[in-house]
Amino acid sequence: MPGTLYCLPNLIAEGTLDAAIPPVVRERACSVRYFLVEAAKTTRAYLKLLGHPGPIADLKIEEIGHDPDPAMIDKWLAPILAGEDAAVVSESGCPGIADPGAQLVARAQEAGIRVVPFVGPSSILMTLMASGLDGQRFRFLGYLPIHPDERREAVRNLEAESRRSETQLFIETPYRNNQMLASLLETLAPTTRVTVATDVTGAHESIRTLTVKAWKALPDEARELPKLPTVFAFLAAPTGEAPRYAPTAAHRKGEKTEKKRENRSAFAGKTNKRFGSGKKPSAANRGVGR
Repeated sequence: MPGTLYCLPNLIAEGTLDAAIPPVVRERACSVRYFLVEAAKTTRAYLKLLGHPGPIADLKIEEIGHDPDPAMIDKWLAPILAGEDAAVVSESGCPGIADPGAQLVARAQEAGIRVVPFVGPSSILMTLMASGLDGQRFRFLGYLPIHPDERREAVRNLEAESRRSETQLFIETPYRNNQMLASLLETLAPTTRVTVATDVTGAHESIRTLTVKAWKALPDEARELPKLPTVFAFLAAPTGEAPRYAPTAAHRKGEKTEKKRENRSAFAGKTNKRFGSGKKPSAANRGVGR
């Protein structure tokens, strides 16, 4: 019987083990002796921090890198098919989400291997939780284009998509954080809300959502971002009525949408023309008894 492939999240900020990784996850992770990892050095340090009984040097740790070789995947999964449990570990955050791991999981699913995701920190989801933007419809885009013209075009297109109440999230290399924020404020509409989430779960955590107009009104130093991991997100003001549960301009449960109101009005108008204004149709005209 095949073993289990666990998706083991790593920390996204130093000194956050107790807050970010539940005890039951730490306990289960410490029972695994075979690891498929993005970076061996950081994984060894992480396993030591988890309190793995080790010795760490005796554990089987296969480095799959940033871009796993497809030709190696079956070899890496062979011990699991033979009955051994394993864990895939990214360098930071959740494996398979903006990090390596999805390739192994896809092949494991095809091979009938049980895949179990462990609970842990995801800067993408935590940013969304704290942003106040639409959490019903959202898209993560990885990195936007680096070239200024291509980036501006991408941002404009994403803002158009966002007007249907779809939150757009992406990341940037920390040393380009300030350039990214400046580009967003230059390109987006004044009413579009922008979230900047820096060092999520860390000692310097800052998650702030303001309209473009409000961001621009801040002093220059208040817009200065540190060279720390940052998630950016934005949500444009909707055109017309937003979908149900959107954070702004949405109808509530039980309320009729504008489209439904228009349809009912149109139907009522046709009914009045057919049966005479202000008069109820007869039983025969209503189709009673058919």
